[in-house]
Formats: sequence, structure tokens, C-alpha cells
Amino acid sequence: MARAKTETAYLLWALCLFGICGLHRFYAGQIVWGIIYLCTFGLFGMGQLIDLVLVPGMVKTRNDQLRRKYLAEWGEDGLAMPIERNLVTVQAIAQPKEDPMQLLLKAAHANGGKLSKAQVAMHTGLNPERVEALIQAALHNGYADVINDPDSGAVRYVFDL
Repeated sequence: MARAKTETAYLLWALCLFGICGLHRFYAGQIVWGIIYLCTFGLFGMGQLIDLVLVPGMVKTRNDQLRRKYLAEWGEDGLAMPIERNLVTVQAIAQPKEDPMQLLLKAAHANGGKLSKAQVAMHTGLNPERVEALIQAALHNGYADVINDPDSGAVRYVFDL
């Protein structure tokens, strides 16, 4: 998937100096506005001037649209975005994500078998809803029990490791 670039949008905008207005709108995925700009010489020049400020936002919106479309086609487990080779090594790409339950059990082992919800979130990187679901699964599978900390009274999850 290609990514829209602000520099390219500004170059297309500059074609208005030669009487071709609205190409930057087509580039940003705004087909109807592109046609209107072509037919009205960029809303009689005023739209072109206003777009000098709006181009970065149009490009960002277009990239967000492309990202959502790409994720919808591939799904969350598929490749999320094209990977720039200088940023990510092949080894990092090839390794599958670790199972959240395994991360939870490793975190419990590292903390002496007792965890709070905040510690689970910190060690697994999951959002609060997923943390709750993960803890409930651990309780359901018999991996953990719920206790109250004797000193603070806070809820703790004790794992039999």
C-alpha cells in the first residue's frame, strides 16, 4: 500500500499556477471536490489559497483512510502496514506474537506468584478490557485465585507456579 505524501500534494497544488486546479484533491481521495475544483478553477482561486493550509490535514486523512482499508482487507493478524526495511529487522517480523496468557504467567512467576490488574496490564501491554478478560480466563482455568492483600486490602491474583 502506498502512502500519500504532503510534498506530492503540494506539487499537485502548484499546478494551479498553470490553470490545472484540484489535482491535489484527487490525490487526497476527494474525487468530487477535485472535479469541482477543475471546473471552477479552484473555486475561483479562493479554494486553492485556502487549501495551502488544508493540504497536510487532507494527506493525513487520506493516509488514515488507506490504513483502515488495508487493515480491513488483511485483518488485525495480517500485515498492518508496509514495513520499511531500515526500521524493522526480518527476525522481528518472522517472530509470532507471544500468547497473552503466557505473558501473564511469566509476569506472575517474576512477581512471586502475585499480581494486581495494573501489573498485568504493564507486563502484557493489553488494554483494560483485555486485561479483565485475561484474568477471568486465568481464574476460570484454575491458574489463579483472588485474594485481598493483608496489608492494603487491595485485590491480588495469586498464581500457583
